[in-house]
Amino acid sequence: MQLIALNHMTAPALDTEALLHLAQDLGFAGVELRNDLARPLFDGLAPRRVGALAERCGQRILALAEVKAFNDPDRPDFDDAVALAQLARDCGAQGIALIPRVARKAIPREEQIAALETALTRLRPLLEAAEVTGLIEPLGFVESTLRHKQDVAEVLDTMGNPPCFRIVHDTFHHHIAGGGPVFAALTGIVHVSGVVDPDVAPDQMTDAHRVLVDAGDRLGNIDQLRVLRAAGYDGPASFEAFAPEVHALTDPASALAASKSFIETRMQELTA
Repeated sequence: MQLIALNHMTAPALDTEALLHLAQDLGFAGVELRNDLARPLFDGLAPRRVGALAERCGQRILALAEVKAFNDPDRPDFDDAVALAQLARDCGAQGIALIPRVARKAIPREEQIAALETALTRLRPLLEAAEVTGLIEPLGFVESTLRHKQDVAEVLDTMGNPPCFRIVHDTFHHHIAGGGPVFAALTGIVHVSGVVDPDVAPDQMTDAHRVLVDAGDRLGNIDQLRVLRAAGYDGPASFEAFAPEVHALTDPASALAASKSFIETRMQELTA
C-alpha cells in the first residue's frame, strides 16, 4: 500500500494540533509542517510539545518547510537554515525543505548548476552538524533557478552523494519541467497534487491549479508513483495542494479521505 502523508499547505486553516489529529483520524503516515502560512510555525506550540503530540497521534514529522531561495548566490549566510534545522531537531522532524529562488526570467542551466553546487557545499557542514536532512525541491517553473532533478543528482554525485541531502519528487513540478528520470534512490519524499483543468497548458500551470488527486488528474500522479515504486522508492507521498478551492473546503477530511482512497486503490490495482 502506498504510504500517504499530509503537508500543512493542503489544509492551512487547521492549526498544528488539529492537523495532527486529522492525519491520525485518516490513517496518514506523517505530516509536513510549514513556516509560510502567515502565522508562526507550530502555531505557538513549543517544538518538543509538537513532537510529543505527533508521537501520541502516531505521526512522523517528515519535514519542516521551508528555507526560501536557498540557492541564491547573493546569500550572506544560512542563519535561517540553521534555525529551521534546530527546530527540526527539537520537534523530531526528519528534514527541512530547501526551496530554490524563482527569478523574473529564465536562468541558464549552467548557472543553475553552479549556484546549486555552491549552496550545497555551504549547507553540508551545517546539516551534518544538526543531523538533519536537507530536502532539495526543484521547481519546474520556467523562471525557477533550479528546474531539473537531474542537475541535483549530478551535483550530489560530484559531492559523493552525502546522506544529508535528498531530493523532493514533486509530481506537479516533475510534470511541468518535462518529466525525465525519477532518481528513486536519492528521493527523500514525494509531493502529490493534481491538475484537472482541461484548458491549461503545462507551461501555464501554477500553484493555484494544484488540487487533490482524482480520476481527472492530468499530471500522471499514479504513473509517477508507479515508476518511483518500481525503482525502489518506498517512502511517503505527501498531499501538497495549493488551490484556493482546496483551502476553502469546509470538510477537508472527506476530500482527503477520497483522494487517499483513490491513490491507494489505483496503486494496488497496478501491483496486483
